[in-house]
Amino acid sequence: MADTLALTRSRALAALKPPPRLSLPDWIESVMRLPEGVSATPGRVSLWPYQRGIAEAISDPLIERVTVVKPVRVGLTTLLSGTVAAYVANEPSPVMVLQPTEADARDYVVSDLEPIFAATPELCGLLSAEADESGRNTLLSRRFPGGSLKIVAAKSPRNLRRHNVRVLLIDEADAMEPGAEGSPITLAERRTLSFPNRKIVLGSTPTLEATSNVLRSYAASDQRVYECPCPHCGDFHEITWADIQWPEGEPLKAAYACPSCGAMTEEREKPAMVAAGRWRITRPEIEGHAGFRLNALVSTLANASWGKIAAEFLEAKDHPDKLQVWTNTLLGQGWREAAEEIDDAALAARAEPFGLPDAIPPETLFVTVGVDVQRDRLEMVFLGWGRDEIFVLGQSVIWGDPMADDVWAELDEALRTIWKHPKGGFLKVDAAAVDAGDGVTMDRVLGFCRPRMGRRIVAIKGAAGDRPVIRASDSRGGKLFIVGVDSLKGQLINRLSRGRSIRFSDSLEGRFYEELASERLVVRYRRGAPVRQWERTPGRRAESLDCIVYAMAVRNLIGMAVDRREAEVESVTGPEKRATVVRSKWLSGN
Repeated sequence: MADTLALTRSRALAALKPPPRLSLPDWIESVMRLPEGVSATPGRVSLWPYQRGIAEAISDPLIERVTVVKPVRVGLTTLLSGTVAAYVANEPSPVMVLQPTEADARDYVVSDLEPIFAATPELCGLLSAEADESGRNTLLSRRFPGGSLKIVAAKSPRNLRRHNVRVLLIDEADAMEPGAEGSPITLAERRTLSFPNRKIVLGSTPTLEATSNVLRSYAASDQRVYECPCPHCGDFHEITWADIQWPEGEPLKAAYACPSCGAMTEEREKPAMVAAGRWRITRPEIEGHAGFRLNALVSTLANASWGKIAAEFLEAKDHPDKLQVWTNTLLGQGWREAAEEIDDAALAARAEPFGLPDAIPPETLFVTVGVDVQRDRLEMVFLGWGRDEIFVLGQSVIWGDPMADDVWAELDEALRTIWKHPKGGFLKVDAAAVDAGDGVTMDRVLGFCRPRMGRRIVAIKGAAGDRPVIRASDSRGGKLFIVGVDSLKGQLINRLSRGRSIRFSDSLEGRFYEELASERLVVRYRRGAPVRQWERTPGRRAESLDCIVYAMAVRNLIGMAVDRREAEVESVTGPEKRATVVRSKWLSGN
């Protein structure tokens, strides 16, 4: 009888014993489900070894920080969502996810987090919207038994003040710039100081090497690299771009050349190589901060094959703006600026015998104009656009008071000009940007551009920082466009420094080159964070530089296909030039 009671008691206690705790990668694979729309392969999650290594570090109690330098196409978002889900289900805590903008935060919740929780039986119903101060439930603030989840935009640092969090997940850190209160990343990390067992995970595709948040964080980590064994000699190496080779003119046949034995490994052997790979710590003296560096060459997705990446490289290599995207998103490397400043004399020596109106290069397909408004004149630069090249066709000045009608009538006439194309057709101004940013002439510029928006003649205002190339202003109801001048200047200086994809007419004045080279790129520290900014060379003017930047911006407003325009310029029928009409203020009653 005693033995039976002891056995019963033992079984009862065993039944009450919690199951063994799974590591984060094991929990993700055994519990999480990916629905359609979140993953190309919906259903149970299956992690690759490089994903498992990152997940193991996230769940390691001895590791406080995890940094991931990543390309696209390697599934980091799945790991972040899995981390959130694991803490909600297994270790309730205050959790915060930091996204670059509120739009990113909302998209993450709606497109990733909510579908995963809905598709996973163990997670369904665990998150409920938390009421704000007015009693309304919110999309970005959730609660669950024993914890909470906040999804916060880095561009709204005031949202960081009220929260104390144990788990901080930072996604796309390189899209987060310091603001008036300093770095949003530092502000977010300060919210974790109350917890001795805090966890901070920071991941991003790097952008610019000089100011990259994720590269700076990785430099302070134990700097792990993912190495794969060669199928021929068995040596482990990180697969780098230098190891990818292909026959001349056949990038889709790209293969991996082992640095040890030189043997070539074809794409079909990559999955086995990656599955047998391992993370190697290169700085073992660093404790508590695991850093991971990946590139898309280890991705087994079809769109990340070595051949497709090689083909994308050949398409991008002659275009610095495209090459930067390729370097950032596929190699997972920061982009290094080609030069901090340009030599105006060297640029002037590159002038060629072409220009307006009678010597337009035959490769020209589109024409855009940038107009800079000064107090006594309007400065204009005309850009011609080919398939791969930009032609500075000419510059012009309209002298006069920008508050007077005659100046704008003359500008309108200039923007209506039609030129004969060398192939038989005709060219006209496809888009123009007129600077309205000085505050004094803004209403005058808006009044000129508003009725001409159908011709893509738009009023613009330049804005520094990490901004889109051009977008309609929210505050002006689409009547004013905001131009991201820093990114455009970066594209311009890279084109000028890396080859000759920008060509100059020999009709340009000497001052054009001095003004084009009037600014230089420098890195300054703002509230402890490095920030790229453009600084004017003392004593130089910058009208030509500004005009080119504006003309580059409005190229993005032209949606016509290049092939269609190419057919048009070969046609002998030109567009009809409409008469210029100057409306009298007296007749309009103003």
